[in-house]
Amino acid sequence: MGLEQETYRESLRVPVSWWIIAVATVITLFVIVAVPAGTLAGAIVGGLSAVMLLALFLRYGGARVEVDARKFRAGRAEIDRSYLGDVEALTGDAARTAFGRECDPKAYLVLRSYLPGAVRVQITDPGDPAPYWLIATRHPDRLAAALSGHSVGRS
Repeated sequence: MGLEQETYRESLRVPVSWWIIAVATVITLFVIVAVPAGTLAGAIVGGLSAVMLLALFLRYGGARVEVDARKFRAGRAEIDRSYLGDVEALTGDAARTAFGRECDPKAYLVLRSYLPGAVRVQITDPGDPAPYWLIATRHPDRLAAALSGHSVGRS
């Protein structure tokens, strides 16, 4: 297998709609405070809320999913590919159920509610307490193909 077939990278950034809602929220907070308390107070509240939302979105959306010839990285965790078992791409109801009522509390999760798909990867390392990793993704088929060593299409 060539390196090209085993490489996958994805950044789990928050969608544009969240940024639009954040801007509307900051403007609303500014107006709510500025009308009774003055422009300076509104600017302070609006500025603080903008900074907090920016930090939250960048941190939450900063998670990365990467597969290379040796490692699988998801969020803050990484594992050697030799410890990966069965890989299953999940979409729609299957993904929602996997993150919901079928989820093992010991599983390692990278959940992003705005992503439609997921990949479940069984972990074969006897020293790892997580039975599987469940990773949210925009491209479950491509990620599953990269993890199982098959060809990965590009979008």
